[in-house]
Amino acid sequence: MNKITATVGLVALGAASIQAQNTAPAAGSQEATKPWSISATLRGFYDDNYATAPKQLERDSFGFEVSPSASLNLIRDQTALGLSYVYSGRWYEDREDLEDGEAWDHSHQLNGKLSHAFSPRFKVDLTDSFVIAQEPELIEPAGAGLSATGLRSEGDVMRNHALGSFSAGITENLTGVIGYANEYYDYDEEGFNSRSAYLDRMEHLGSFNLRAVVLPKTVLVGGYQYEVVDYHSDDRIGLPFGSLNYPAEERNSTSHYMYGGVDQSISPTFNVSLRGGAQYTEWDDIDEIREINAAFGNETEEDTWSPYVDANMTWLYSPGSYAQLGVRHQRAQTDVGFAITPDGEFVPNLDAQSTGVYGSVSHRIFGGFIASAIASYQHNEYDPEGFDSYGEDYIMAGLNLTYEFNRYLALEAGYNFDWLESDVDDAPGEDTRSYQRNRVYVGVRGTY
Repeated sequence: MNKITATVGLVALGAASIQAQNTAPAAGSQEATKPWSISATLRGFYDDNYATAPKQLERDSFGFEVSPSASLNLIRDQTALGLSYVYSGRWYEDREDLEDGEAWDHSHQLNGKLSHAFSPRFKVDLTDSFVIAQEPELIEPAGAGLSATGLRSEGDVMRNHALGSFSAGITENLTGVIGYANEYYDYDEEGFNSRSAYLDRMEHLGSFNLRAVVLPKTVLVGGYQYEVVDYHSDDRIGLPFGSLNYPAEERNSTSHYMYGGVDQSISPTFNVSLRGGAQYTEWDDIDEIREINAAFGNETEEDTWSPYVDANMTWLYSPGSYAQLGVRHQRAQTDVGFAITPDGEFVPNLDAQSTGVYGSVSHRIFGGFIASAIASYQHNEYDPEGFDSYGEDYIMAGLNLTYEFNRYLALEAGYNFDWLESDVDDAPGEDTRSYQRNRVYVGVRGTY
């Protein structure tokens, strides 16, 4: 499955879902309280498939998690700065007989945000999110329509998302926004058909948008994005014998996005955003893939057009409560690098067409009792030459209940469900990817 494009405002849930999201108020906001906070969470959990393995290889485990965190928010008249760090250590009872340290998983999340308004017309925003982890929802957080692979990594994964944008008021009703985003992934797992071979890469995304206020609550948007995906693993993808394999760098691509849309404020607490257009993708370094396809009498697709859609709505329906719903469709990177047909043909695969639907709700039932839920569904379609269309469906859902005794102490309990149904097999007749996973947890959180 494929990458995520970050969307703010979603609730993070589940045993592995403590996200280091930056929540600094906007520059000049009167909502800022003390500039720093520290917290710690202790949870006990049960995970019935902690390795996200197919049914015949499932392993379950009880365990516990300890997670301290700290954040800093500095607000000035024109500048807002936010930093946060979260550590998580999880101990699995099922792995206690392994070598020292192997019963533990460790993750680190560091987030930063800087916003500065030079004047009412000119503003710059910078954000960065750095993670070292194993769980997919930390590496590529679910909930923005295009989720993570859904598969847990056996070793550490380092990823970094950086984003910068500059907004300039051209006229009173017209604003131009120039942006750049960078994503970097580096997996420890190496070798033929490893996560490193499939997913180690750097992505560059440049963008330009024009925003025109046509009505007091309506903004029309038109934009263009240019994306470069550069794989940097030295490992190869395919069968580890003969010539039926290719280097990871042959999946390099460039994409052009052209789109238009609207941002509509239906009420002060109900907002809708829509983007729609097209994505044009080219692969320029596929010499060995072309030879493999030719050996089986298949042509090689070197460029393609596909639809691009990104729509979401957010509703703050009461104090302390909100709901969000969205859908997203685009081509995206994937850890599916090849397939073998029932006839024994080897078929390389370059990327996926991904469609995701996601939603979340957080409701303050009464007093300090808060119920939150999040869910997403994603369908990935793979259609390489010579193979009938095949794909995967991934569902993630979570429920969290929190009772806040006061501003310093809270109890938590929750449940997370993951389900991957895949048509992709490493060998004909073998389902090596599909899995189900259930997690329950209960814990306590202290904040100062």
